[in-house]
Amino acid sequence: MTYDYVIVGAGSAGCVLANRLSEDGRHSVLLLEAGPRDDYIWIHIPIGYGKTMFHPVYNWGFYTEPDPGMNNRKVYWPRGRGLGGSSSINGLIYIRGQAEDYDHWAALGNKGWAWQDVLPYFIKSEHNSRGASRYHGSDGPLWSSDIEEKHELMEAIIRAANEIGVPRNDDFNGANQEGVGYYQLSTRNGRRCSTATAYLHPARRRSNLRVETGAHATGIVFERLNAGGASPAVRAAGVKYLQHGEGREVRAAREVILSAGALQSPQLLQLSGIGRASFLQSMGIPVVKDLPGVGENLQDHLQLRVMYKVAKPITTNDDLRTLWGKMKIGLKWLLFKRGPLAIGINQGGLFTRVLPESKTPDIQFHFATLSADMAGARPHEWSGCTFSVCQLRPESRGTVMVRSRDPLDPPAMKPNYLSTETDCRCAVEGIKFARKLAAAPALKDYIAEEYRPGPDAIKDDDLLEFARNHGATIFHPSGTCKMGSDLMAVVDERLRVHGISGLRVVDCSIMPTLVSGNTNAPAVMIAEKAADMIREDATSRPAAR
Repeated sequence: MTYDYVIVGAGSAGCVLANRLSEDGRHSVLLLEAGPRDDYIWIHIPIGYGKTMFHPVYNWGFYTEPDPGMNNRKVYWPRGRGLGGSSSINGLIYIRGQAEDYDHWAALGNKGWAWQDVLPYFIKSEHNSRGASRYHGSDGPLWSSDIEEKHELMEAIIRAANEIGVPRNDDFNGANQEGVGYYQLSTRNGRRCSTATAYLHPARRRSNLRVETGAHATGIVFERLNAGGASPAVRAAGVKYLQHGEGREVRAAREVILSAGALQSPQLLQLSGIGRASFLQSMGIPVVKDLPGVGENLQDHLQLRVMYKVAKPITTNDDLRTLWGKMKIGLKWLLFKRGPLAIGINQGGLFTRVLPESKTPDIQFHFATLSADMAGARPHEWSGCTFSVCQLRPESRGTVMVRSRDPLDPPAMKPNYLSTETDCRCAVEGIKFARKLAAAPALKDYIAEEYRPGPDAIKDDDLLEFARNHGATIFHPSGTCKMGSDLMAVVDERLRVHGISGLRVVDCSIMPTLVSGNTNAPAVMIAEKAADMIREDATSRPAAR
């Protein structure tokens, strides 16, 4: 089999690419996905991400290596498995990050990635329920919808934030991110709008697009050009994969595109012989290209979940505690596509600064009218809420490295959380800010007591120890195939792998630095921009047949 483009991974970026590269009918596209179709009902009900958080089929269910910064705990890292990838199981928050994030990418030498360059792609991809504006689109495939019903507790949180100096912000993706307000969600009429729903399914009937599920990529096929030269050029010519227990191979006449995510794109590169030469040799993997940055530069947002018992029975805990409560919110969703099932868990957010050196917001809150001992776990039996805070631009850097030559063996993930002094300070100050917010007058009739960290955690050292003992991912691993031109860069500004023709990486692994917020919308933007670059390059290069 030969296709013009072979895309590995039908996640947030891969579904976008499959749609855009096949839409003009000129090129054939094959999309390979290791997981199944997205026909599980709880994928499409927004609150259902609690059902997919530990699902053995729709979630890869990764764990990090024991992390010194987490007191040698292994941290659970859920990642989407199946059409839509993590966009089918995430918390649905539509956030782009700050303009300064992208201007910083450009300042690092990545031409074409400044805010003014990427904003048109955010707008192109978006269907905002408020309509088109300077910052928003209304014709794109990916919906960004308002939360129609305002929650009593969330309204009190907004008033409390105002009382301590945080202004209301009704559009975190507008002119300014700083402030407090309701999130917009990637939902359409009360249902999840994953990239499979938004981009892939509308394109499935195209004769030039083929989608293969249950197809686990195991390696990239290379061919050497000018083999007799001193430095023979190498081209990515195809992909090997396992499907139904059989090894298969497909050829790519134009490009192989890796969109397997920040954990599995570097894994596939390493398995294929692209990475730090000394490491690959130690694993018994023949070296195709010495690129020491593959799997390095891992970044993630560390989530610190400050939880409170609530004095009124108005939380999602209360809705889910009884059969009648479940029936009531279930009927509300079935009849009107509204209520807790249409929202998910986190309704509101807050962006502010807690470190004196920060010029823009350095922490983000996700406010949930629900509490549980960990994300996706059974809610507590009492009325509860969660103020989840994360540092937006962590300095800590980790790695993703293969454990063996077995492509079915998950890679070793070492995030190195809280490994810098700045990250530790920001964690402590973020928790302090959560407490300051909870103590504001507007919340005095709602907050009954602090459940975690609890009243015994008083000193900064206590709060840092809480972060080490209970901190968890907020599901944003990035940076492991970073874009740039330095010695540790993996792809150039057009997302082409350095030194290998016909091979690109298009997902959050290409981020030089993590964006200040949730990563799904940026992943879609990256794929939209990449699709244009790929099509531009196709007009100037003949296909290899």
